[in-house]
Amino acid sequence: MARQTGLLKIKGTLDNVTFYQSKDGHMAKMKTSLDGDRIKNDPTFARTRENGSEFGSIATSGKLFRDSLRNITANAADKKLITRVTQLMSKIKNLDLTSIRGARNVGVGIGNTTAKALLKGFEFNSTSILASILYKPYALNTTTGVITITGLVPATDIVFPPGATHVSITGGYANLNFVTGVVDFKLTNVTNLAVNAASSVVTLTPTAVPAGTGTKIFLLKIEFFQLVNGVQYSLKNGSFNALKVIEVL
Repeated sequence: MARQTGLLKIKGTLDNVTFYQSKDGHMAKMKTSLDGDRIKNDPTFARTRENGSEFGSIATSGKLFRDSLRNITANAADKKLITRVTQLMSKIKNLDLTSIRGARNVGVGIGNTTAKALLKGFEFNSTSILASILYKPYALNTTTGVITITGLVPATDIVFPPGATHVSITGGYANLNFVTGVVDFKLTNVTNLAVNAASSVVTLTPTAVPAGTGTKIFLLKIEFFQLVNGVQYSLKNGSFNALKVIEVL
């Protein structure tokens, strides 16, 4: 695969070279003579079929993960989230140490302690890292999902981007089963504070403990706003917001 340069950009096929436009720009690649039936049936492509099967499983798990948490990821995810989640799911799939090649999957891999450690700490917005914004320690009760931040002083404990006047802090608790696809996700209350607010104890309590069985995922979100004529508006379309997986069980 190569990138087209110059003023004139070509689309179509010329001398077995296909020219096309993608999100990465105008590209060119060699035309292949392979057909779908050969890839599906020829023993030569056994590894290709296995890789394709596992990639399909990775994509499904990644979509499940993203869609399940959509209520909290709004305004707190970067443009490369899909790619980064897919890469993460691939690493977790590789930790499935029991399934045969071509059948390894995230549902089995996530049972590995190392896989849980990979998922823990995942940042949904790579341009805004939670630890670089929130300097006050937080405590998590993994039984109830309650997150507590004691003695929070917004002006000194949170790094406010230019123009921000308020901050909202939210938590989330999900029980996600990568095998069955069943998810139960509960949001906490939202605590909204002005930049000049006095010291307080922030307590984020989920509406309930998620039902079902699966991987328990805990999240913490920081979201910035600007007050204009009595209304708080999301700052810069959420580009400064942070959302992190703070624990996985």
